[in-house]
Amino acid sequence: MSALRIKPAGSCAFDELSLGEIMLRLDPGEGRIRTAREFRVWEGGGEYNVARGLRRCFGMKTAVVTAFADNEVGRLLEDLVLQGGVDTQLVRWTAHDGAGRTVRNGLNFTERGHGVRGAVGVSDRGLSAASQLKPGDFDWDHIFGQLGVRWLHTGGIFAALSDTTPQLVIECVKKAKTHGTVVSYDLNYRPSLWESIGGQKRAQEVNREIAKYVDVMIGNEEDFTACLGFHVEGADENLLHIDVTAFKKMIETAVKEYPNFKATATTLRAAKTATINDWGAIAWADGKFHESRQYPDLEILDRVGGGDSFASGFIYGMMTSGDPQKAVDYGAAHGALAMTTPGDTSMADKSEVEKLMRGGGARVQR
Repeated sequence: MSALRIKPAGSCAFDELSLGEIMLRLDPGEGRIRTAREFRVWEGGGEYNVARGLRRCFGMKTAVVTAFADNEVGRLLEDLVLQGGVDTQLVRWTAHDGAGRTVRNGLNFTERGHGVRGAVGVSDRGLSAASQLKPGDFDWDHIFGQLGVRWLHTGGIFAALSDTTPQLVIECVKKAKTHGTVVSYDLNYRPSLWESIGGQKRAQEVNREIAKYVDVMIGNEEDFTACLGFHVEGADENLLHIDVTAFKKMIETAVKEYPNFKATATTLRAAKTATINDWGAIAWADGKFHESRQYPDLEILDRVGGGDSFASGFIYGMMTSGDPQKAVDYGAAHGALAMTTPGDTSMADKSEVEKLMRGGGARVQR
């Protein structure tokens, strides 16, 4: 029986709510950013991708708390979010100054990589509307108390955007706990975001404080080390090999320090090339570990968002079954499928995920 106390389905306006920034992703396809003559446009954001996956793949009611600058790019982002079925009523709109001198919408240029050439991301998100969000901007008692939210998800990308966003995260997760909402957090360490605001030391200060209020902590071995100061022995610097036994010991240390963690979950990825990865996942809950089936030599079209799709699958499994084994299986299968299509977000449906969980192959369907 799961240690998580999740409000019953139908008791809240939203099954899941994500707090984070949504950026416009500009994708050069098979080419390079530096030589592109055209880009395909997607929306994406570490926290938002989870809400979209839960809505589009798993049919849950989800919403996002974020901010957009009110111009044509912001309205494009809104339209993309609406196409994904995620509720936008909690979006905060900020007046645009005409030039983006004080507020703008974030951009993310991302190339997928191929073979020996790794994926590359270039963020252009300074002064974004979401990065300027601060405590007091949202009525959490209305959101969690009157509307009702079964599960809140946020993460370390949003917490890294400014001096005010970690304060907002803490305000939010405290209110969520007060109203009985389960809180998950994806550490999602991004060195480029922390580089100019205190580096890894600041990342640990922020994330170790937020961790005190988290029920379900998500992150890979780098995240737990960089954000929380825990270390796993047996992983080389390129993460081509991960000693799962050593990783389990690290998680056991983490849950002793943070007894509020009811579950932890992580993907286990060994990147042989940008397009061939070994893939799997592991979760700790109810005092023991649960491992997904392994996906060796997984062929990848676009790796961005694979971890977020794992998170949404894991959350779905926990919310609907309370079974950590089923949850980690949903997460690993959903993440694997999400990386076979372009863009940050999943294009899979639940039947495809469940087929893959059962060991189904890629034979043509007619």
